[in-house]
Amino acid sequence: MTSPQREQFLALLRAAVTAGTLVKLTLGKPYGPDATLKNLFVRPVTLKAGPHLTFVWRHATRDITKNHQPDAALAELATLIGRTFLDAHLFTTTKTAQLDGRPDGTARLHITGAAAPPLQSAAHNRPKEYTLPADAPWLRALGVTNDHGRPREGMADKFRQIQKFAELLSHLIAEVALPADRPLHVTDMGSGKGYLTFAIAALLGPRATVRGIEQRPELVDLCNRVARECGFANLDFTAGQILPPEIENPKSKIENPPDVLLALHACDTATDDALAQGIAAGARLLVVSPCCQKELRAQLTAPPVLTDALRHGIFQERQAEFVTDALRAQLLEWAGYRTKAFEFISTEHTAKNLMIAAIKSHAPGDAARAERLREFATFYGIRTQRLAAHLSLPLTP
Repeated sequence: MTSPQREQFLALLRAAVTAGTLVKLTLGKPYGPDATLKNLFVRPVTLKAGPHLTFVWRHATRDITKNHQPDAALAELATLIGRTFLDAHLFTTTKTAQLDGRPDGTARLHITGAAAPPLQSAAHNRPKEYTLPADAPWLRALGVTNDHGRPREGMADKFRQIQKFAELLSHLIAEVALPADRPLHVTDMGSGKGYLTFAIAALLGPRATVRGIEQRPELVDLCNRVARECGFANLDFTAGQILPPEIENPKSKIENPPDVLLALHACDTATDDALAQGIAAGARLLVVSPCCQKELRAQLTAPPVLTDALRHGIFQERQAEFVTDALRAQLLEWAGYRTKAFEFISTEHTAKNLMIAAIKSHAPGDAARAERLREFATFYGIRTQRLAAHLSLPLTP
C-alpha cells in the first residue's frame, strides 16, 4: 500500500538529486526484522567516477557505508522510504520535507521553505564529523592531536580508537535504563593514560561523574593535571588496582557504586576481577575489552576432532581467547545481563579489538543457562575459571 504523501516525498527527493540541491536525507523509525538497524543517512558525494550518493547504515554496534550512482540510489530509496523506514527527513538547499509514515501505509507530509544549512563540500574528502571534537583540548594535552585537530604522528590509530569508543558508548548508554534523578557514576578500572576515560567524561558531560582507577601514580598525576587544566569538573583519577570484590583495598575503593563499569585491555584475569566488581555493585552496564587470555590455555583439552589442528601454538592461543571470552559472555548472561560481543575497532588498527558489553536485563541464576555453560566448559575440558569462581558457580558437576 502506498500514499499520495509518500509519492510526493519521493518526487521531491528525485528533483533534489537531479537538480543537485540535495543536502542530506535521514531515514528513521525502522520497521522490519532487523532489530539492530537504527537509521540510514544519505548525502551526495563526488567520487572519481562522478556524482554518487553515499549510504551510511547505522546499526546498534556498527556502521556500514555504501556508495551508489544516483539512479540506483533513488531506486533503492523508493523501496525503503515508508516501508523499511517509516520516517524520512529531506534537506535541500531550498526546503525541508518530513514524511511521518505508519505501518498501514498512510503518512503525513510536512514541507517548509526553510533551506538546510549548507555542508562545507560534497566532495568525498570533506572534513569528517566526529563524535568528539577533534580539536578538544584534552586530546592535545594527552598528545593525541596537534593544534589543528589532526592526529599526531603515530597517534592516528589511537585517535580512531577513541572516536569509535565514544560512538559505541553513546549507543550502549542509550539502551540502558539508567537513573535520571542524579548524575551517573562511571568507573574505569585500569584507566592507564586515560584516553578512553576522558572520552566518556567528555561524551557524558555533567550527566556523569567519572573516576579512573590506575595503579601507576605517575599516570594518575598526569591525568588529574590534564583534567584540571581542561576544566573537567566531573572527572578524577585515583591510584589503585583491579582486585577481586572480596579483597578490601582502600586505594581502589569505589565510593559510589558504578552505574557503568569499564575495564579496557585489563590483562588476563584482571578482566574477570573487574567484571566481578561491577556485578557485585549492581552496575547496569559493563564494558570490557579483554586481552592476554592465558588462564584457560593450560586446561584446554582438545576434542579428538580438533587434536591435529590444535597442535599448532597459534591455534591454541586463538582457541584459548575464544573459549575464555565466550565463557565470560555466558557467565554474564547467567548473572542477569544481556551481552553483546563485537569488534571494537578493525584489526587493521589494533589486535586488541574484541569488546564485550553487558546490559543488566533479567534475574540472575537461570538453571538452564548454567547447564549450557557447564556443557560448554566440559567440551573444552575447563574445570575452573576466575569469573565463575567469583560468582560461586561451579563449572563441573
